[in-house]
Amino acid sequence: MLPNRARVTGLLAIPALLLTGGCLGEPASTRLRVIVPTEAGGGYDFTARTLAITLRETGLAGEVEVFNLTGGMGTVALTRLVHESGNDGLLLQMGLGLVGSLHTGSAPVRIDDATPLARLVDEPGTIVVADASPYRSFEDLLDDWRRGRLTAGIGSLPGGPDYLALMMTAEAVGIRPSEVTFDYYDGGGGLLAALLGGRADVIVSGLGELRHAVAAGELRVLAVTGSERVAGIDAPTLRECGYDVEMTNWRGLLAPPDLAP
Repeated sequence: MLPNRARVTGLLAIPALLLTGGCLGEPASTRLRVIVPTEAGGGYDFTARTLAITLRETGLAGEVEVFNLTGGMGTVALTRLVHESGNDGLLLQMGLGLVGSLHTGSAPVRIDDATPLARLVDEPGTIVVADASPYRSFEDLLDDWRRGRLTAGIGSLPGGPDYLALMMTAEAVGIRPSEVTFDYYDGGGGLLAALLGGRADVIVSGLGELRHAVAAGELRVLAVTGSERVAGIDAPTLRECGYDVEMTNWRGLLAPPDLAP
């Protein structure tokens, strides 16, 4: 369920074929660049850097550079990719968050202007509090949340995975989305700082970018939004808690248009 290196390796069949004999050109000796449309430290960034390590270690690519190109809720990066028509050494790390950005805003390009390569990982959302929080379970925070006493933190704009998971959960527990108080933070680093600094009472995010803090005992996961529990995390699914919510985020790769066959 998490974007660890073993899972990314297992899901690289399609891009591996492209890298070694398809539209991304010569293997190993080719320099590959991967655009991340968000700040460093978030889920996209983690997945892209894991991908880069895997491609180098397996010999599927030689030099792999990951760089962050932010702005326009991801549309700046997508525009750059689309304008690099025919460039077989460039990829864009993307996912549900970028899809949501394009649906809720106006952009000069669309996802189908690019070349889709592969869907790499699926990851459940998590409902997380600081270890010092008085909330020991998901049920513990519901009374305060229903009374409007909680501020949530999310790492995606409206239409993105964290936003959707938060609003779906709110509706399931009887809170109208219009009554949910939340703040947006760009990337996992800002989201973590907000929670530990007391600016957010609870955050909703993918586990991949928070797992190190969970393992260090700084955070406590109250529930996950997937269909089953996450190995190594002592937290129920929302359905186990009695709420009909199931949602996962996904991440994948795009290449520029008009690649040579």
